[in-house]
Amino acid sequence: MFNLPNALTCANLLSGCIGIVFCFNGDLKSAAYFVILSGIFDFFDGMAARALKIKDGIGKELDSLADMVSFGFLPGAIMYHLFKASDGTYEYLPYLGFLITLFSALRLAKFNLDTRQTVDFIGLNTPMNTLFIVSLPYVADYHPQIIGNWMVLAAISVVSSYLLISEIRIFSLKFSNFSWGENKIKFIFMILSVALFFWQQFVALPLILLLYIGLSFVYFKNK
Repeated sequence: MFNLPNALTCANLLSGCIGIVFCFNGDLKSAAYFVILSGIFDFFDGMAARALKIKDGIGKELDSLADMVSFGFLPGAIMYHLFKASDGTYEYLPYLGFLITLFSALRLAKFNLDTRQTVDFIGLNTPMNTLFIVSLPYVADYHPQIIGNWMVLAAISVVSSYLLISEIRIFSLKFSNFSWGENKIKFIFMILSVALFFWQQFVALPLILLLYIGLSFVYFKNK
């Protein structure tokens, strides 16, 4: 049982690697499913470590390395392909997508050292940012003129990179208890997110991101 959290972290890493393979084979939509899998494994590895009362320095470092692949390199690769398919004519423009990878690395390094983030986040967490990025190929089915515009993609790359290292406070989905009174905002977010996802699938993820940031402002305003 001691190795269960690390096994889940390795499953996160493996899912991210498979997602990258799909991405570079041009199947950006299938890559999104492996991001979902990575997110599930990432959620449960921390939960398992807390439940088993395991404090493992290797586990913490392994978690960051796995996240760097699944929620750092993978979203950058997706943006790279979206830039290549866009209306931009600049030869090196697609590499701008990896700006997200660079700032994800900064975000993860900052998180490991920032003692203010033991309970909640300061700056957008990499899994939520990645979920937003993987939604873009699905959004493109409905708004190809928007997602196919290189300036829109550049703006998304810059804004999401900024959010990763910003000082915006974001609540985490860790629960010390399951009291409605203490976790009302978190429960509302989870219920609305599940409803939106079942309604619009991956196309709903940009709305879920806005909901997450908006409810975070409400959450910390009331604390």
